[in-house]
Amino acid sequence: MDVTAIIQGRMGSTRLPGKIMKPLCGKPVLAHLIERVSQARLIDGIVIATTELPEDDAIARLAEDLGARCYRGSAGDVLARYCGAIRRYGLTGAIVRITSDCPLYDPFAADAAIRFFLMNGYDIVTNAGSRPEQRTYPRGLDTEIFPAALLEDACEKAAAPHQREHVTPYIYETSQKAYYYRNKTDLSRHRWTLDTQEDWEFVSAVYERLYRGSHDFYCADVVRLLDAHPEIFEINSRVEQKALA
Repeated sequence: MDVTAIIQGRMGSTRLPGKIMKPLCGKPVLAHLIERVSQARLIDGIVIATTELPEDDAIARLAEDLGARCYRGSAGDVLARYCGAIRRYGLTGAIVRITSDCPLYDPFAADAAIRFFLMNGYDIVTNAGSRPEQRTYPRGLDTEIFPAALLEDACEKAAAPHQREHVTPYIYETSQKAYYYRNKTDLSRHRWTLDTQEDWEFVSAVYERLYRGSHDFYCADVVRLLDAHPEIFEINSRVEQKALA
């Protein structure tokens, strides 16, 4: 079964506008993420799903420059945007949903969850999902895997605004076969996503210490850094995650 990562992203952000194109150690955040996702051995291809808004032209250009396919669709109906990408590129296998605000994304964590999905008969496998109490990975390593056909079904049937905006809620709400993939160590207290100025300062501090021109640092390396420098962990430790609408 082919496995395609669809990375959703746009320049609009209420708390940190333009975050995915901010320069981080000489490259846009999105470029770092694409490099890290490309390291996952079980991901066969990447599609960037952005909007048709003029402000997102820069995202489309970057995707093209980096050799990633790009689909442009609705700004508000992200579920329709995903389905548009699936149809445009004829994707019929497994889809890996990734958000573009994850510059510390771990390809090994992704491979572990994807492997579990491919070997079992679940509708959706996630290390994040709709139930916060199930989270054991840092926020910012979020991965969801599901069949393309199941997302097509959701696109036809999902009607509630939160189901359209957040892509997978309809699947969780209607399926009895969702699996929450868990890490051996509970790292859920860590926040490695990029949504606020504090998050930007945190990510910048991590990259300044670990990035040396190539992506050779992963979850365990970041945890070791934060254990040795708890002041970095504290930078964004009090940021509250936005709730699903």
